[in-house]
Amino acid sequence: MFFPRNAASPTLTRFAGHGFSVKPCQRVIAVRQSSVAAGIPPPLNGVRVLDLTRVLAGPTSTMLLADLGADVIKVEEISKGDDTRSWTPPSAPIPKDAPEEASHLPPESAYFLAVNRNKRSITVNFKRPEGLEILHRLVKSSDVLVENFVSGKLASMGLGWEDCKKINPRLVYASITGYGQTGPYREAAGYDVVIEAEAGLMHITGEPDRAPSKVGVAVTDIMTGLYAHGAIMAGLRSASQTGKGVWIDCNLFETQLAGLANIASNYLIAGNEASRHGTAHPSIVPYQVFPCKDGFLMIGAGNDKQFKLLTTIILQKPELADDARFSTNAARVANREDLIDVISTALKQHDRSYWIKRLTGVGVPFGPINNISQTFAHPQAVARESTVEVDHPRAGKVRMVAPPVTYNGKRMPVRHPPPWLSQHTTQVLQELGYSIDEITGLRVNKVV
Repeated sequence: MFFPRNAASPTLTRFAGHGFSVKPCQRVIAVRQSSVAAGIPPPLNGVRVLDLTRVLAGPTSTMLLADLGADVIKVEEISKGDDTRSWTPPSAPIPKDAPEEASHLPPESAYFLAVNRNKRSITVNFKRPEGLEILHRLVKSSDVLVENFVSGKLASMGLGWEDCKKINPRLVYASITGYGQTGPYREAAGYDVVIEAEAGLMHITGEPDRAPSKVGVAVTDIMTGLYAHGAIMAGLRSASQTGKGVWIDCNLFETQLAGLANIASNYLIAGNEASRHGTAHPSIVPYQVFPCKDGFLMIGAGNDKQFKLLTTIILQKPELADDARFSTNAARVANREDLIDVISTALKQHDRSYWIKRLTGVGVPFGPINNISQTFAHPQAVARESTVEVDHPRAGKVRMVAPPVTYNGKRMPVRHPPPWLSQHTTQVLQELGYSIDEITGLRVNKVV
């Protein structure tokens, strides 16, 4: 198990002023109650994360750390903050009783709210010497720094890995970039859709007779955030064992290469170039979306037994399982078009609900193609309480996707709603030792 600095009293040193309206001696009780509600004590309780990321990949990684109890301090640009704050519509409505001190801000964007729960927001202009001093104090008091600037940018500003490890030798410093810290593309900006194209994913996504397509969400960004989160956890473990920090180089390009999975292996092992198959599988038939009379179903008969169940019990066409063209998966792949045409013709005879009833409980993997409304109304999503409602001080009741993992049957709680821009600047600066007069001066000079 790793332990942050000040481990003797992490609750009192790291959680002062985090929204608990209790006296210092009561904070331990408050955290313990939260721990019981979560199923396990928050494993990153007492760990401070300095978050210099924006948009999606970096904020995803830091949100996951925050979900586990870390004190994540999100440092944002003074005038507009994280780029995604302006990515509207849609946005959450502002209630009449919203805090007056934030009345000058635009509504909270749905995009920003999606990946910034459990964090605190401060705004600092660290291009100014006074702002850089604030960041250096944060580096000294943090266990983790996560950034997604172009390679070399922070180093030019006095916040690179070499600078920060002199201030804090135990710091876990995670850099998230488009292409990594070395190589000819090291200084190129990284964009999910560009990496999808350049690292193979778009080549295999879409219908075979149409142009390549991107995935419906920024999946490369999300995967990179997950990889960064895991690497940071490993870095904390290493720091606890060695007393030394580590520089993590995580990037979208190599994440997407890893995400090619069996497609990458097919090429590296056998030299097989990939192609687009729409919703179909290149090596398994039938394994794709099929049209019904009024909608679509995903059906995946992954082996001969499932294919026989599909043809004899569901479609009531036992002759297909005995047909030499379709009796084995290899034969079905070779005769893909003929088989898909037969199955599609049969399924079009009835509506989707008819086939769902016939498929349920038989043993053939299947699922309806749901829109987003149907997805969140899904009986499993409802039963698992897969969404959570939080009270946002500027947006009122905000519904969001819950942390997807449970521990002893319970989720980590959403301790804080996503912050409004600069919500915690004064609070954090006071924790760093700045007086109210000093903070007022920093505001007047537009340092914070």
